[in-house]
Amino acid sequence: MSQECNHNCETCSQSCSERQPQSLLEKPHDLSNIKKVIAIVSGKGGVGKSLVTGLSAVLSQRNGYSTAVLDADITGPSIPKMFNVKEKVQGSEAGLFPVKTATGIRMISLNLLTENETDPVIWRGPVLAGAVKQFWTDVIWGDVDFMFIDMPPGTGDVPLTVFQSIPVDGIIIVTSPQELVSMIVAKAVKMAKMMNIPILGLVENMSYIQCDDCGKKLSVFGQSHIEQTAKEYDLDIIAKLPIDPKLAAACDAGTLELFSLPEAQGIEDLLNKITDNS
Repeated sequence: MSQECNHNCETCSQSCSERQPQSLLEKPHDLSNIKKVIAIVSGKGGVGKSLVTGLSAVLSQRNGYSTAVLDADITGPSIPKMFNVKEKVQGSEAGLFPVKTATGIRMISLNLLTENETDPVIWRGPVLAGAVKQFWTDVIWGDVDFMFIDMPPGTGDVPLTVFQSIPVDGIIIVTSPQELVSMIVAKAVKMAKMMNIPILGLVENMSYIQCDDCGKKLSVFGQSHIEQTAKEYDLDIIAKLPIDPKLAAACDAGTLELFSLPEAQGIEDLLNKITDNS
């Protein structure tokens, strides 16, 4: 440390032991008060990350928590479809207003900003990351107990931006039974630890399908490896979600808010535990 140090690292070009890393966290809109932020992540696409995000938001809202969803999967947004939300985002000089679902869940997604929901988003990584950051800083969320962020798959620009810019309280990692996915989970776990983001646990989607006639559970994608993965990384298993054609139909019809899935009880328990510990 220089003898002339004024302890203002922002105006100093010297490198010394006293230099403190500068936080990249962004403040939300002045009219936003967001208590808990939970990101739903997966190391690869197609494992049901958006489904878990939607279910988490529905369960949160049903339990009386003020709930919001930030759809950070810019190039593949599917959250509005699950909730049959077609209204476009409105704004004023103060900022953007999230669209509300039938039960009052607040939502922002690029699909609610484009003219047509099928319009492709052909943007480079930095532009995608910038859009997600604006969803946090420019949207007037109001008072929110739980915000769920539907993350894009992988460990690229957008996940990095979310973890650096938004004060995420914890992540839920979504996986599926295939052995290959355990390797992908490892990538998500290691990224979270590198970014100092707490891991709340694992949700295994497409865990099994239950026969309507005999009630037997069939492992369509092979034997589950979630217990070994959870043990290896000292993680909790939050829930094992079945393949349910009725659930898939509800998502396609935009009626997820009306659907009840007993196997998702673990997600509800997690939210109540977080609230009790606050």
